[in-house]
Amino acid sequence: MILNRMKSPIVLLLLGSVAAAGALFARSLVIDKPTYLSALENSVLDELNLARTNPQTYARILEDYRKQFQGRLVKRPGKIDLMTSEGTAAVDEAIRELKGRKPMQGFRISRGMSLAAKDHVKDTGPRGSTGHSGSDGSKPFDRMNRHGKWLRSAGENISYGNDEGRAVIIQLIVDDAVAGRGHRKNIYNASFEVVGIACGPHKVYGTMCVQTFAGDYQEK
Repeated sequence: MILNRMKSPIVLLLLGSVAAAGALFARSLVIDKPTYLSALENSVLDELNLARTNPQTYARILEDYRKQFQGRLVKRPGKIDLMTSEGTAAVDEAIRELKGRKPMQGFRISRGMSLAAKDHVKDTGPRGSTGHSGSDGSKPFDRMNRHGKWLRSAGENISYGNDEGRAVIIQLIVDDAVAGRGHRKNIYNASFEVVGIACGPHKVYGTMCVQTFAGDYQEK
């Protein structure tokens, strides 16, 4: 899901949505690991920023991931095998896109936006529900504004069923069966500079990870 304060929402997807990309620029970002994030959440942050600052490296990571496919089935050692909808076609598409991308700035982490993400994990995880709406009808933008104020643009990605940071980001970049590849577009949206991250248990899928995005954010 994405909203620009100057425009209405463009597209609503089950797990994410589309955002218009701005100018790209190459600059890696070194970030100290925040103590308020769990090990999994810090891993998601690391993988997000690796994907942004070094898309060529992430293309190679996807090439290794592709080797796990047998038809549409992903063979995951030590884990339950995963049946995809598109098979390697979505992976190949993502690899081509990442190989053509230039490096861009990594995300700054936000405590308030992470709290907003945590609100959604605590609300929907125990109930086993999916999607961006909270049980109180709240949207990502409402939850972000509980703990501060999002500026310029905002969005949200949600991953279900992955308990490793790399697996979370691979799922969102490949975006199997997601029309428009909205999660991937959110990750590579140059207008998003700040991120919040929260992961936790999910009644149906085991684990869920929420990432909230904004152009900028004023903490309370």
